Amino acid sequence: MTVDRIIHIVAGTFVLGSLLLDVPGSPLFMSSWWPAFTAFVWANLQQFGYTNFCPLGWILKKMGVSDTQACCPQ
Repeated sequence: MTVDRIIHIVAGTFVLGSLLLDVPGSPLFMSSWWPAFTAFVWANLQQFGYTNFCPLGWILKKMGVSDTQACCPQ
């Protein structure tokens, strides 16, 4: 799995999780401030789109995750 795919998976999971924690009728409801976390994830994705720098991507690269796939899946 590549850095870009992991970033997309983590961002999607964070957005979904923060939305689930914000629904007042949900048994998972914690606070009405969770959309602020969703906005933070959005802002991080926006700046990644403009600057091509993502803190998670930097951490993943330092951990040795590949930036490109070794071979194309068929």
